[in-house]
Amino acid sequence: MSLLIAATVGLLAASCGVGVGMISGYYGGLVDDVLMRITEVFQVLPRFFLAAVAIALFGPGVDRLIIVLGLTSWPVLARVVRAEILATRQLDFVLSSEALGASPLRVFWRVLLPQVLPSVLVLLGLLMGQVLLVEASLGFVGLGDPSVVTWGMLAGQAQGLLRAGWWLAFFPGMAITAAVLGLNLTADALSSLVQRR
Repeated sequence: MSLLIAATVGLLAASCGVGVGMISGYYGGLVDDVLMRITEVFQVLPRFFLAAVAIALFGPGVDRLIIVLGLTSWPVLARVVRAEILATRQLDFVLSSEALGASPLRVFWRVLLPQVLPSVLVLLGLLMGQVLLVEASLGFVGLGDPSVVTWGMLAGQAQGLLRAGWWLAFFPGMAITAAVLGLNLTADALSSLVQRR
C-alpha cells in the first residue's frame, strides 16, 4: 500500500507539474507569471503538516492522503520543466517544428517532452521517495488510515514491543529504506536510458 500511494501521488504530481511547467515555459509572459505565482503558493505549503491537518479535519483515508500529497508535490517538477523549456524554446529543432506548422500540442508531445523527460524521471524518483517517507511518518504517529496496513503503521505499532521483538520495527524500517533507495536508483537508470536514446 505504501508503494501504491507513492506511485499514485507521483503520477498526479507528474501530470500537474509537467503540464504547468511546459505551458509556463512555452508561452512565457503573463501566462508564465501567473502560473509561477500559483506554483510558489503550493511550494511553500508544508506537506506533512497539511496532510496531518487534512486527516484531522476530514478523517483518515488513503484518497485524502493521495490528494493532499499530490497537490503539494508538483511545484518542484513544474519549476524544473519550465527551466528546461526556457532553455530549449528558441533552439532550431523547436523553431523548425513550429515553422512546419506543428500545433502547440504536437510541439509539447513530440519535441519538448522528450527533452524534459530525463529530468522529470529523476525528480519523480526523488519525489516518490519523499512521499513514501511522509506517508510512513504519518502512519508511524498514528495519522494513517487504520484500515490499511502500511510500513509506517507497522513500525509505529512495534514501538511498544522493542524489548521483546526488535525485528517488528526493524523490518518495516528496512523496507522503507530499500524502497526509497530503489526508487532513486530506478529513476536514475531510466534517466540514463532515455538520454542514450
